[in-house]
Amino acid sequence: MKQIAIYPGSFDPVTIGHLDIIRRSAQIFDRLIVVVMMNHRKVGNYTFTLTERMELIRKCVDDLPNVSVDCDDGLLADYARRNQATVIVKGLRAVSDFEDEFLQALTNKRLNPAVETVFMAASSENMFMSSSMIKQVCTLGGDISGFLPDPVRDEIIARLSERA
Repeated sequence: MKQIAIYPGSFDPVTIGHLDIIRRSAQIFDRLIVVVMMNHRKVGNYTFTLTERMELIRKCVDDLPNVSVDCDDGLLADYARRNQATVIVKGLRAVSDFEDEFLQALTNKRLNPAVETVFMAASSENMFMSSSMIKQVCTLGGDISGFLPDPVRDEIIARLSERA
């Protein structure tokens, strides 16, 4: 049986840290679906549309044949069931991420007993990185080249300069 995993997130935008988790997960699982989710707490605050976020991720993972990109705005446990995924991959940057992610994992397990959540520690060089922080640095004119893949960096600079 092929092991299908899903890696959910809002990915606004996808960062070097996200890509690290994607690449490491792609080495472990037969198939990885990166699922761009609608975070209902962030509605109206996205820099990129759902379609744009998916396309930016695709540009960054086109060399990974076992990785696909999809989107969903419902329950992750239901998405996993519909796509026969048995694993949810969650990246952890710091202890502060753990509590919320742990509660989500327990909820997903209750809603879909066939799915397990695997926590993957961020690489030490990416532990501080968040999309929000990167957007703030960019807005204030800082160098974000070490935080984002080139195609994403160019897009975020252009998008945020339109808003200024």
